[in-house]
Amino acid sequence: MPFPTSIQTEHLLLRTWNDGDRDSLFKLNSDPKVMEFFPTLLSATESTEAFGRIQKHWNRYGFGLFAVEDLIEKSFIGFVGIVHVDFDCFFTPSVEIGWRLLPDFWGKGYASEAAISTLKYGFQELNVTEIVSFTSVLNDRSKSVMKKIGMEFITEFPHPNLPMSHRLSKHVLYKKVK
Repeated sequence: MPFPTSIQTEHLLLRTWNDGDRDSLFKLNSDPKVMEFFPTLLSATESTEAFGRIQKHWNRYGFGLFAVEDLIEKSFIGFVGIVHVDFDCFFTPSVEIGWRLLPDFWGKGYASEAAISTLKYGFQELNVTEIVSFTSVLNDRSKSVMKKIGMEFITEFPHPNLPMSHRLSKHVLYKKVK
């Protein structure tokens, strides 16, 4: 069963993307605070390419990253969702949960709220048996969300797409099993 077009939580609406979200995605991907634990900020062109990859993932698998809106203001605040990951690493191919929110919405529990609903749907409706998440060892906020949503720390690993000398190379892997 594919993802629904939207999931509503107490404070948030997780929904499929529309063309009006392109500028919002660029704003998110070009924010230095948001992208602190990614190798680079994304340009407008790179964000447009990322938008295309998000749409292609939805079309191929019937699920993917949701655009997230604040229910009160009806404004885009980021994204959350699950995606297939298949880069060359010991835990791939796998299904990964990820999130990215604008800084004004950090510390409110929104990432955890959205991620819990996404995990529930992945396990209950899609029958995924294991979902992973990974981030730089330096990213304490994301590690905190992983713990809050019940994920278990597995190991540290060097991200295969980054040089060993890169400050973000060392990552942590968490997982949750159905």
